[in-house]
Amino acid sequence: MTRLRSIFSAVWPWIRIPFWVCMGLLFGFVLPYTLVLNKRVQDRFNDLVFAVPTRVYARPLPLAAGTPMTSSTLELELTFAGYSNDGHADVAGTWAKEGSTYTIASRGYAGPDGGEVPKRIRVALSKTQVTSVKDLANGKPIEMTHLDPARIATVYGSQQEERRIVRLTDVPPLLLSGLQAVEDRDFKHHFGIDLTAILRASFANLRAGHTVQGGSTLTQQLVRNLFLDREQNFSRKLNEALMSILIEAHYDKSRILEAYVNEVFLGQQGGQAVHGFAAASEFYFGRRMEDLKPQEMALLIGMVKGPSYYDPRRYPDRALSRRNLVLDQFSETNLITAEQANAYKATPLGIVSNGQLPHNRFPAFMDLVRLQITSDFDDDTLSQGNLSIFTTLDPAAQVYAEQAITTTLGGLGKRGEAAQAAAVVTEAQTGAVLAIVGSKIPGDQGFNRALDAKRQIGSLVKPLVYLVALTNPERWNLASPVEDSPISLRQPDGSFWTPKNDEGDVHGSVPMVDALVHSWNLASINLGMSVGVSRIKAFLESFGLSNVNPSPSLLIGAVDMSPLQATQLYQYIAADGHALPPLAVRGVVDARGQTIKRYEVKTGAGEYQPAVRLTTWAMQQVTRSGTAASIGTVGLGYLNAAGKTGTSNDLRDSWFAGFTADHLAVFWMGRDDNKPSGMYGNTGSLRAWQELFKKLPTRPLPAAPGQGLEMAWVNTADGKRSEEGCEGARQVPVVAGTLSQDAEGCFWQHVGNFFSGSDASPAPASSAPSRD
Repeated sequence: MTRLRSIFSAVWPWIRIPFWVCMGLLFGFVLPYTLVLNKRVQDRFNDLVFAVPTRVYARPLPLAAGTPMTSSTLELELTFAGYSNDGHADVAGTWAKEGSTYTIASRGYAGPDGGEVPKRIRVALSKTQVTSVKDLANGKPIEMTHLDPARIATVYGSQQEERRIVRLTDVPPLLLSGLQAVEDRDFKHHFGIDLTAILRASFANLRAGHTVQGGSTLTQQLVRNLFLDREQNFSRKLNEALMSILIEAHYDKSRILEAYVNEVFLGQQGGQAVHGFAAASEFYFGRRMEDLKPQEMALLIGMVKGPSYYDPRRYPDRALSRRNLVLDQFSETNLITAEQANAYKATPLGIVSNGQLPHNRFPAFMDLVRLQITSDFDDDTLSQGNLSIFTTLDPAAQVYAEQAITTTLGGLGKRGEAAQAAAVVTEAQTGAVLAIVGSKIPGDQGFNRALDAKRQIGSLVKPLVYLVALTNPERWNLASPVEDSPISLRQPDGSFWTPKNDEGDVHGSVPMVDALVHSWNLASINLGMSVGVSRIKAFLESFGLSNVNPSPSLLIGAVDMSPLQATQLYQYIAADGHALPPLAVRGVVDARGQTIKRYEVKTGAGEYQPAVRLTTWAMQQVTRSGTAASIGTVGLGYLNAAGKTGTSNDLRDSWFAGFTADHLAVFWMGRDDNKPSGMYGNTGSLRAWQELFKKLPTRPLPAAPGQGLEMAWVNTADGKRSEEGCEGARQVPVVAGTLSQDAEGCFWQHVGNFFSGSDASPAPASSAPSRD
């Protein structure tokens, strides 16, 4: 110690100044700078919680003999669910086609209704439906199966983000092992920087005369992705090394590797970067990361070195060479055999041409999902609960509805350019919401017109007016006379309200069914006033509507509703008198596959079902010979659809609501500035409805009247039972047992007409033109 002290005393005068300078730098700069970096590293890294957020899924696709289905629809569903056509269907998440028969290797899933196990199935189609489903494991027919649903969104709290986060346990083992074998073989042993790798890379680069090998660890690469730019200078290298050491000091290797797998940069689509292996898997191969093949994993790992340089779409030869080199490294590190490597190297790249970044594709639908789940789950639970929300979305219905709007507006010239649109599609019998379109631009994240735009519904209200009348079958039936005659009513301000029919004409006494079929305003107002405007108002308010117009103008649609609210009204008719709320969520499942919340509507016996069935039959006549008769001329008459057009004052709003046995769809078109759109119901929204049902597989409505009704000949002059062939006789469905069985004979009818001076004549369905 004495000698050491003497040596120190001798050298101290020489090192004193450098020592204090170093101490000053250490305590005045290095330590504070390191503390600042440390806080930055921890703040940023702690933001990468990587607790699996809430995942949102479409409905599982049901497959059973007799299910309406077409080849194009099935392939669309498979695409959205992340399946790929590899020609063999021997790997989960793939399919193959031979003629009209599909072989599908499903993945299985756990859902609120129990879910399905993975299986290989064979699905045979006819032109319009599934003819058989067979389990290929045992060759036996399957009564019903479901394909795992498409993942449509990821919810972080109440917000959505375009990300795909995976846990380390979900990453294929070969991908993790191969990544370390190629990029950082000493990952498990270094402290953030690998000095031996740096020396080895430096020697290789000096010998080659240019950069041929890098010495960066996975931790350093992660630091570059999270914190730094690509500029090459000393300060950046120093920051990279310090941050890497700090990350290694605070977090274990598995946490670092998980962050890397989710954050590594692997390409670009326009202005959006592809981060993480899960996103890259969908972008390049159109499949989930869990379903990647070894050669596909090798390509993604190889692209880490230079995503732009090895872009397989722009430079397939470079990408192929790099992939094969990585496969050789897999073989060298005994991850695969040499024979396997050679077999994988002989395969093509397999890049899909239409790969898209994973994103929340259906924002309008997700708005309704959020409304339904946020009352039951808070932000923390949604962002960190590792939940799965199973919705009612039908990807095919959604895409077809979007395409229907695009096609229709595109065919309307300048009117279409100035207009906007919205649509809601539901399951007719259950109220499950299958699709929501909030804008004419698919995927538009802006104003959701389907939920939030309230516009006058025009004649869309009329079937509800007639329905309320028909709840009193002793007084009203579909052949009862109503007056289509001029009306002039004094308003509270002293002025007169003088409504007119669309064509400006009047038709006198007409059968109720004709008044609805041709949407005559004057007949509807006279009928509604006889029924009572207050009764119509109360009926509409029973659906949860507020601020319903109490004046007679309500009877021809002077009431504002959103497309979703209008759908609720028509859902009541389509569901045979059951008032069903629009349901967008089926259930919520936790990380263990246990259902923690189920959303379902328990229906009762139904209300006013005879009146609802009469209204449905009358609305079917609207699509046969009335304002929606073009449904038959475009080849959709076989659907026997029930529907109603609607047009508001000055052609501001174009509406159509119509349903088949399976589907109800409501379309709205108009201008955001509420100026005249130039479209009637049947020149705008009806065309979009037709475009939808040209593609959407669905079953027709029965043409015969519903249960509890009977066809009867009725005298349209008084609404009483008549005989076939009598003057004014019309055959319509009536509520069984409500008409006297004593028919008014033709002889006594002529006698009555003689004494009354009446000159009645048979009243066939009117062919007067109508446009609403």
